[in-house]
Amino acid sequence: MIADALADHLATCATTVCRAWAVERRDGVVMGFTDHDLPLSFDGIAFTASSGLSAKAIEQTTGLAVDNTEAVGMLSDAAIREADIRAGLYDGAKVRIWLVNWADVAVRRLIFRGSLGEIEREGALFRVELRGLAEALNHPGGRVYQSGCDAVLGDAACKVDLDDPAFFAEGNLISIDGGVEFLLPDLDGHAPGWFQRGRIAVVTGAGTGAVGLIKRDRVTSAGRLIETWEFLSPGLSPGDRVRIEAGCDKRAVTCKAKFSNFNNFRGFPDVPGEDWLMAYPNGTLPSDGGSRRA
Repeated sequence: MIADALADHLATCATTVCRAWAVERRDGVVMGFTDHDLPLSFDGIAFTASSGLSAKAIEQTTGLAVDNTEAVGMLSDAAIREADIRAGLYDGAKVRIWLVNWADVAVRRLIFRGSLGEIEREGALFRVELRGLAEALNHPGGRVYQSGCDAVLGDAACKVDLDDPAFFAEGNLISIDGGVEFLLPDLDGHAPGWFQRGRIAVVTGAGTGAVGLIKRDRVTSAGRLIETWEFLSPGLSPGDRVRIEAGCDKRAVTCKAKFSNFNNFRGFPDVPGEDWLMAYPNGTLPSDGGSRRA
């Protein structure tokens, strides 16, 4: 067996082993890397040795504790580019790591399977956390009782149709300021602030596929000014087409008035909050046990 062959090789104390890892991005692209000084190839994946990517020791335990490690690499056009990181292509990417006998790549063992976690950039370097399969067990399940809606606008629970012209608009960028402010032509039929808390997606150009959250939506004399919370994407230029979608603040009144979707509202606006615990008799407020909401 391959595992036995690798164990026999390690027992010789004169080993020819290295690590190889494959990263499958969100767009389906699979990239291979190795810390050996020559490239390797197996399972239909080419593992490059010139990427400057290296990993620390993997911490593995029994039980349900999350296996984790960390990888450090160099940003380059030939391997991992900053533009791709900014576009979110590596967010949650799948990762596999093997211990390989580079003299005979058929002798190898899969030692880690998981996903990429938080990515930090330090100049021309990047550092990324690798999270094991047990990481999924850390995600909360079930619903949370809160006043605001817990659905995502347009998802299966919300059921709002974001392809309705009332809830989206498209236009070509007139100008870009710092990668966070975008000037669009006038959007007739959409009130100021209509897209605040919504999304902006790049439809054409070098940043196609990039998505950002809208911080502010204003109407100016020059056109519609959209501001995002974070840098949207490198390579954007005037003339690129973007799509913007309506925003939702998760309140019951917004769901009813803006989207006419109150039947699918998933919040609990009448659940008492912490302020109710500190309430005291007040002659100006009703004390009949009824709703405290105006």
